[in-house]
Amino acid sequence: MEMLLIILVLLALMAIGVWLYNRLIRKRNAFRNAFAQIDVQLKRRHDLIPNLVESVKGYMSHERETLTEVIEARNSAEQVRQQASGTPGDPATMAELGRAEGTLGGVLSRLFALSESYPELRASENFRQLQEELTSTENRVSYARQAYNDAVMKYNNAVQTVPSNAVASMFNFGVVAMLEFEDREQLQQAPRVSFS
Repeated sequence: MEMLLIILVLLALMAIGVWLYNRLIRKRNAFRNAFAQIDVQLKRRHDLIPNLVESVKGYMSHERETLTEVIEARNSAEQVRQQASGTPGDPATMAELGRAEGTLGGVLSRLFALSESYPELRASENFRQLQEELTSTENRVSYARQAYNDAVMKYNNAVQTVPSNAVASMFNFGVVAMLEFEDREQLQQAPRVSFS
């Protein structure tokens, strides 16, 4: 009878362990999927920027430095995005992605501020359409980042709380990083567009 009780307890512990392990896997997959959504939106954003710069070049010939900064920031952010897509949740990569996207947001804001001085540019249908697409994409990035950070919080809670932390440590489930943009306020607000 004692042997049967021991076997039942061991089976129950094994079942709980399997359940906790599968729960951790589901939560890890959820935050990775959430990052994939950010990745799609950041790629879209990065793809729009060269078109925006091309549409601005003819009007803003005196602002070459700003245009160069936009392209450099875009290229840097794209490179970090590609790195991050291979290791979502890695603290160093997430911090680097946050800095790169913050820098890109800053130079884009400067570009939009400069565009106010060029009425012909503001009147350009192509420029307005690109601004609208970029604004829409900024909103999508914000929503995707929120979903990612929510998934990361749930995953990290599962990794750090009892009893799943025991299973997490046995199978090397580590805490992952949220994605915080360096200039949060700037990227949480869509770029301002004014045609007055």
